[in-house]
This record gives sequence, C-alpha cells and structure tokens, in this order.
Amino acid sequence: MSHYATNWAILQRGLKPATKIVLWHLCDRHNPDFGCFPTQARLAADCEMSVSSLNDHLRALEEARLVHRVRCHDPQTHRRQATRYILGFEDRFPDPSDEEDDCASEPDDGDDSDDPCPNSGVGAISEKLPKPSPNLAGFHLRNSETNLVREPLREPVKEEEDAQARDDRFEEFFGRLLDALGLDTDAGLPGWWQGWPPREHVRRWITDLGLSEDRIVAVARDSRSTHTAPPDGPRALDRAMERAARTAEAKRPADGDKRRKRSGKPSDAPRASMDEIAGFYAIMVNGDGYLPSNAISNTVRNAMLERGLVTTERLRARGVA
Repeated sequence: MSHYATNWAILQRGLKPATKIVLWHLCDRHNPDFGCFPTQARLAADCEMSVSSLNDHLRALEEARLVHRVRCHDPQTHRRQATRYILGFEDRFPDPSDEEDDCASEPDDGDDSDDPCPNSGVGAISEKLPKPSPNLAGFHLRNSETNLVREPLREPVKEEEDAQARDDRFEEFFGRLLDALGLDTDAGLPGWWQGWPPREHVRRWITDLGLSEDRIVAVARDSRSTHTAPPDGPRALDRAMERAARTAEAKRPADGDKRRKRSGKPSDAPRASMDEIAGFYAIMVNGDGYLPSNAISNTVRNAMLERGLVTTERLRARGVA
C-alpha cells in the first residue's frame, strides 16, 4: 500500500461516499514502484459491492479525472493482462489530449477476426462479438452475478478470518496479563505496555519458552504480589518467565521413564500466598532454633518487613542480611 496515495484519496472532495471508497481501495492497492493492478473481483471484494456497481463508480472516477484505466494485452500472445489504474497524482496521468499509452491498447471496434490465434493459427476462436456489450460498453466484466471467471476468494477470506480470531484471542489473553500485573487499561497504559512491541515480546514467551497462557498469567500474578508497582514492560518479567520454563522442563518426565516423581500434593493444589510464606519464615526468625544464613531470600525478607512481622534488629541478630 501507499500512504501517500491513500492520503491523496482522502483529500478528494465532491465524490459520492461509495465512489470515494472505491478510490481509497484503489490507492490502497497502489505500489509506488510498480503501479496499481488489482483485478475487478478483488477490488469489488475490498469495496463490498458487485462488479457492476464497481464499474459505475470507476466510470465516475474517470469522468472526474481522478483515475485513468489502461487495458493492456500481451504483445506476443494477445491475451488480456491486468488493467492498470493510473491515479490522478501520478506523473504518467495523461492529459485530455493524450491518446497514447505505454501498454498495448484495446483493438478498434472493427472486426479483428482476421488476426490469427497464436496457438492454433486459424483465427479467433471466441464465440463473443468483437464489439463490447451495448449495455456496458468499454467494460471488461459484464455482470458480477453471472461472471464465471472469479478469483478463488474463499480460502484467503477463511485465512483472514482465522487470523482475526487468533488476534482476538491473543488480545483477550493480553488483557488478562495486564490485569494480573495490576495495570488499569481504562485509565491508560504506560508507554512500555502500548503498541505491538510488548505483544511480540509476550508472544516469544509462548513460542520460545513454551509457556502456556495460563502459566504466564500465574507467574505475572506471583511477581506482582512481591512488588509494590507493576513492572516497566515485559522485559522486566523475562527472568521469572525463564525460571518458570526451566521448572516446567524439569518436572516433565522423559518418554518411557517409569520412575515418575511422586508428590504429596495434587497437581492442581493452590500455591501458598506471600502472606503465608512471610508468616512461616517470621516464626523461624523470631524463634530460637537454628536458622541457615541462606534460608531467607531478599524477597521474603522484604515481605516480612513490609508486613511488620519482624524488625531489622532481629534480622541482623539472626544473621539475615
């Protein structure tokens, strides 16, 4: 697509809404290097109208001197090639007095049956008249409802629908992730959580690390419970996600391994909250029993201090830095 072309289409005035839609989609199919060559079936599908209606709007655009159509033929096989649409802002847009195009022009209205067919050499084999239909003179396609030459639009449309469904599902998962991190989407997101870069980063947790969506949300919720503020973008959660991926890989039994790890807890047992963890270690700190120097992590130490379960003096007395 060409942003310059679509912006030019938006600036045009005095057109009917449907005609302007056709112009915009033409500009959307424009390539600055190669030009504009959409088929009528594709253009009609883009504009959500029949080919007959499309031709009416194309004729209006030609009369308004916004579009010029060049019907081209292969010089060797004489087969019709894709019609080129020259837009009004292009340097090659012809003046009203110009009648020459760089492509092979349409044959005259005279009978061209004497020209031999390149394949058989016995003349034209088409049963259609050499002159265009009097109802739709000058148009290549007569009726969208009876035209048998159509592009296979079913599969591309199905792929687009599947892609849209996947995007919608991912957006729902991304919203759950933001909720788990305590971010209010209604109040506006910080810059490092906006746009496609954070979404692509989160997708790599699924594709590269093999984490499920539910696991990512759970890790994000656990990380948020130990921090007073949401993380500054998804990169801040990389280490937590990598640890979760390693843990899942270590717990996954090898194929054919009968010595499966037995656990006293069911797999779906709820995990202990940070309040429970801080309370458990606070009892050890405030007690007189043996306490290893590396038994308490910085996260648990900060959680105990935030909840007022221990004092800094008691931690130093017990050898906790």
